[in-house]
Amino acid sequence: MNGWTEMEMERKTRVTISVLNICLLVFVFVNGDGDGDKNGDRVFDLPGQPDVNFAHYAGYITVNESHGRALFYWFFEAEDEPSSKPLVLWLNGGPGCSSIGYGASIELGPFHVKTNGTGLYLNEYSWNKVANLLFVESPVGVGFSYTNTSSDFLTIDDKFTAEDSYEFLMRWFERFPEYKSHDFYIAGESYAGHYVPQLAELLYDRSGSLSKHPINLIGFIVGNPETDDSYDYEGIADYAWSHAITSDQTYKLVKRVCNFKGDNWTDDCSSAMSSIFAEYYQIDIYNIYAPTCLDSINSGTGARTRDSSSLQNKVSRRLLPGLYGGYDPCFEMYTSKYFNRPDVQQALHANSTGIPFQWSVCNNSLFDLYLTTVHSVLPIYKKLIKAGLKIWVYSGDIDGRVPVVSTRYCIDSLNLTIKEKWHPWYHEKQVGGWFISYEGLTFLTFRGAGHLVPLNKPNNALYVFKTYLNNGNLRIKR
Repeated sequence: MNGWTEMEMERKTRVTISVLNICLLVFVFVNGDGDGDKNGDRVFDLPGQPDVNFAHYAGYITVNESHGRALFYWFFEAEDEPSSKPLVLWLNGGPGCSSIGYGASIELGPFHVKTNGTGLYLNEYSWNKVANLLFVESPVGVGFSYTNTSSDFLTIDDKFTAEDSYEFLMRWFERFPEYKSHDFYIAGESYAGHYVPQLAELLYDRSGSLSKHPINLIGFIVGNPETDDSYDYEGIADYAWSHAITSDQTYKLVKRVCNFKGDNWTDDCSSAMSSIFAEYYQIDIYNIYAPTCLDSINSGTGARTRDSSSLQNKVSRRLLPGLYGGYDPCFEMYTSKYFNRPDVQQALHANSTGIPFQWSVCNNSLFDLYLTTVHSVLPIYKKLIKAGLKIWVYSGDIDGRVPVVSTRYCIDSLNLTIKEKWHPWYHEKQVGGWFISYEGLTFLTFRGAGHLVPLNKPNNALYVFKTYLNNGNLRIKR
C-alpha cells in the first residue's frame, strides 16, 4: 500500500515524540551512576519501612560501559536461612513497566506501599519467605535504569533486553558471589512471557548445557504470559465474547476479517480487534470483575489504559503486541508518590543525578519505541523443555488482556505428552484452580485472579510458588 495510513502516521508521530523524551532522559544521565559494591548497596533507613530480620540491597549494575547503560535492582534476602534458599529473578513486562513498581511493591515483595504513599507495610505472603528475591528494572528506560546513548532506544527489542539482562546477571553475581551456587530460577508475568524464556535460552546457549553453566539455572515460571501473537489475540477475542464483554456483531467481525493462524495481519483485523479493546473501556481489562479506580480516572493519572483512542492507536503495532501488562491505575498513584520522594531515592541509591522528571510505573515513550521483532517464543519452550528445565505456566482466569484461553491455545500447540490430566488443585481445603501436567511443563489456573495473580491471590500464589520450588504435588488436598 502506497503512503502512510492514518494509524501509521499516528504511530510515527508518537515515536518521534518518544525519541525527544528519551533524549532528555539521556541528557540528564550523561555523568551516570557509578557501580558500587555489595556493602555500599545495603539499604538502611528506608522511609516508612517496618522492622525486618533480613537484609536488602539496591543500586545499579553497569551492563555496557561504552554506552553508559546501567540497570537498577532491588534485592531481598530470604526471611530466614538465605544461604540455603534459592535465588529468584523477577521481571515485569510492558514493555516498559517496572518490576520495582509492580512485582516488588504490590505483588510478591516483602514491602508494599501504603495507599497514601507515605510508607510501607509488610506483605505477609512475600515470596522471600521461601526464596531470595531479585527485582530488576529492565530494559534501560524503565524506572531508574538508564543509558547515556540515545541511539540505544532506537534498537531496543527482545534480543537487546535479553543481552542486557544476561550481562546484568553476570556482573550481579560478581558483586554477590555467595549466591552463584544457589539454585536459580527466573519468574515474571505479562510481556515477561517473552523476557523470561529468552533469558533462560541465552543462559543455556552460552554454556551448551545446563550442567556446564556457572549459574545453576533450574527453570522458570511465568504468569499470564504473552507467548505467541496469533494464539494470544485469538484468545483475547474468544475470551471477551465468552465473558459477555464484546457483542456478537464485533466477535463475528473479528472472526471474519482476522486470520489468526496466518501472518497476514490486515488493517481490517486491527480495526476489529481495537473494537474489542474499546468495549473494555468501562472496566478493568486486567481483572474483569474488579472495581475500577475512579479517583485515577477523574484525576487523569490513569488515562493511559482508560482511553479507548489510546488503545486504538496501539492496535497499529500488529494487533497490540505488548500492550501494558498489569496496569493498576490506583496503585500507580501510591508507588509514584513514594518512589519519587528524594529521601526514598537516596535510601535506595537511586537517581543520584537528579532527573528533571518523575519515576513512573510504566514508561510510555519506551513502549512506543520498543521494536516487536519476536512474535512467538513457543520454539524456545520446545528447546528448553528438551533441555530439561522445570517450566510452570499459570493464568489468573479473570484476566482479559492475556486470558487463560490464549495460554491454553499456546500450550496445546506444543503437543506435549500428558502426565497428569486436568484436575483441581487445593489450598486450605478450597479449590484454588485447575492444573495439568505434561512431560516437561505444568500449567495451572488461579480461580478468581486477574493479570496480577500475587496481588489478587497472595496466599494461593505463595503456596503454588513454594510447591514449584519444592517439586511438590498440586493434587494433594490441604
